Amino acid sequence: MYYSITGKVIFFEEGRIVVDCNNIGFDILVSNNTLNAFGHIGETITVFTCVKIADDVIKIYGFSTKEEKAMFIKLTSISGVGPKTALQILSGIDPKTLALNIVNSDYKALAKIKGIGKKTAMRIIMELKEKLEEEDFESLSDTPIPKIDDPISQDAILALSSLGMSKSEATRQVSLYRPKASTTEELISLVFRSMK
Repeated sequence: MYYSITGKVIFFEEGRIVVDCNNIGFDILVSNNTLNAFGHIGETITVFTCVKIADDVIKIYGFSTKEEKAMFIKLTSISGVGPKTALQILSGIDPKTLALNIVNSDYKALAKIKGIGKKTAMRIIMELKEKLEEEDFESLSDTPIPKIDDPISQDAILALSSLGMSKSEATRQVSLYRPKASTTEELISLVFRSMK
């Protein structure tokens, strides 16, 4: 409905800001991270928005970055994770760190976020890990996923992925140990030994 809203901050409190755009005050629900980025009366800002309709009530959710908005949309696609819970998660952790924790299956880090238990953390990882592994994760990560071209490496990545390792992690491990291996079997063996 609205991709973004640009205007002046005329009010803010925990969990929401009001942005005046052409004399219309948009009441926007936000995470603590976005509030900290935008919480200055009179400042002109651009908020990336996502509109949700529930029980005939329209609510606008706002984000200081496109990455936070994208993560909110992914989180709310999970059964049992509504907009309120998604904002709570994004208030406790930035999108980049959240993506890293999901890709690395670090449910303990997610479970430390206020209001997120072990079961919810594990469900988030289970449902979002595959979605974040390749292009999305690469854009969020400081260290891009290396490109692998040779057949031995590709076979090793395929084998490690079929054994439950994420594709991004398999690619990183293979690129690390490829210079020490002359066969696919040797490469897989080196990766497994490094994990003990």
